[in-house]
Amino acid sequence: MIDRMRLLGVDVGGVIIEPADSDEDTSFFGPNWRLTPPVPGAFEALATLTGLADEVHVVSKCGESTERRTRDWLAHHGFHDRTGIGPERLHFCRSRPEKGPIAARLGLTDFVDDRLEVLGYLDTVGHRYLFRPRPAEVVAHTAHLAGVHRVESWPELVAAFRAAG
Repeated sequence: MIDRMRLLGVDVGGVIIEPADSDEDTSFFGPNWRLTPPVPGAFEALATLTGLADEVHVVSKCGESTERRTRDWLAHHGFHDRTGIGPERLHFCRSRPEKGPIAARLGLTDFVDDRLEVLGYLDTVGHRYLFRPRPAEVVAHTAHLAGVHRVESWPELVAAFRAAG
């Protein structure tokens, strides 16, 4: 039996960092953005996944200022040391469709995103995980859920990743 490489891609907003909310003290886009919490269990699960996958990459769509803020937030929260995902594995793009070519170039086999639209661009990725989707998105795009595994938490994602192995 030939073992295949497992290369995981993970989105940032809504997957690693809690989505922006109306509380300026904890919103990633407010003045105290460093206080925005990580999604519960994200760092611990990513440390586990770093041990299970051959490589884990972070792939995020954002503008230049949000990219700088994201890099700083990750460093501020000790992301690289706590997860084992080095800064050389951070990839940023300016539009959601650009995640597809990044995933193909990296040879990603698995991808986690909170937007079904993004997972639709990842036609080279065999295992796609829709993480804590917004209710309106799921209702509007139910027909597109085939081939996408919906997960509601990081422990559920780790279990799904193991099962897909």
